[in-house]
Amino acid sequence: MYKLHHLLTFQAVHRTGSFAIAARELGYTSSAVSQQIAALERETGLLLFEREAHGIRTTAAAHRLLELSRQVLTSVNEFDYQVRQLTSGVSGQIRVGSFPTASVRLVPPALSAFSERCPGVKITLEEGEPDELIATIVDGDLDVALVYEYGLCPRQWSDGVTRHPLLREDLLLLRPPGDRRSVDLSRLAGRRWITSREGTAGALSLTRLCASAGFSPAIAFRSNNYDVVRELVATTGGVAVVPSLGHAPHERIVATRLAQRSAHRTVLAVHRTGNTNPLLGRFLTTVRQAVPAGDHLTPLAR
Repeated sequence: MYKLHHLLTFQAVHRTGSFAIAARELGYTSSAVSQQIAALERETGLLLFEREAHGIRTTAAAHRLLELSRQVLTSVNEFDYQVRQLTSGVSGQIRVGSFPTASVRLVPPALSAFSERCPGVKITLEEGEPDELIATIVDGDLDVALVYEYGLCPRQWSDGVTRHPLLREDLLLLRPPGDRRSVDLSRLAGRRWITSREGTAGALSLTRLCASAGFSPAIAFRSNNYDVVRELVATTGGVAVVPSLGHAPHERIVATRLAQRSAHRTVLAVHRTGNTNPLLGRFLTTVRQAVPAGDHLTPLAR
């Protein structure tokens, strides 16, 4: 295997026409330069310089080797440049995960701002539910993911996962526009309820909210699509509880904040504690700045 510093010394000797001058340029002794050239000649089996009384002459073989060595050193320099780009976060890749609601309201402005700041970076996006995303984070297949945690359904977090709370959402009670009855949950025991798929944190949160009001909700319809939930509320007369990010104001729906202290959902950015991706800190800063604020939405970090 040829040593790169031998090739650099070889180029310096050719350029200066002198072992002594090349040694001064490189900070070596003349003897060290001579030894490196001799080592390169042994490795290649070529005579590179003919020693003459008043200097040296580059051989024909050395001229060809010079062309080849320039290609090698150019590739090495490009490799070094790309490594420095990766280390500094100018280039590289970041793999992002998100749950569907955040993918609509939070992720697009965050990715847009990050792309403007780091145009040389490749961004990938995977969508899933929090349990799926957290498992992927732990496995190292994602760098960062946006997940949620309901106030009445706290998660058991792995020690290997670092959390960054971003946003607190109020939970909203959705009713048809003509419904003037009290928003006290205890008075809604006989209503038809619409919620998310059985076993999800949203469905479990609703069950616990209603239990605190003294009843078990009669679930009529289930959907993980909040557009479908709103349409069912508007057309069937049912009621639902959804997080603020999942609601789009509409004249066919009355949305009222629930007063219970536990009626909220927290959005977090999570990553593996040992993740060394140099882009991670920049992305976290960008997503914090992209967190929306407004009615029923409280940013937790900026």
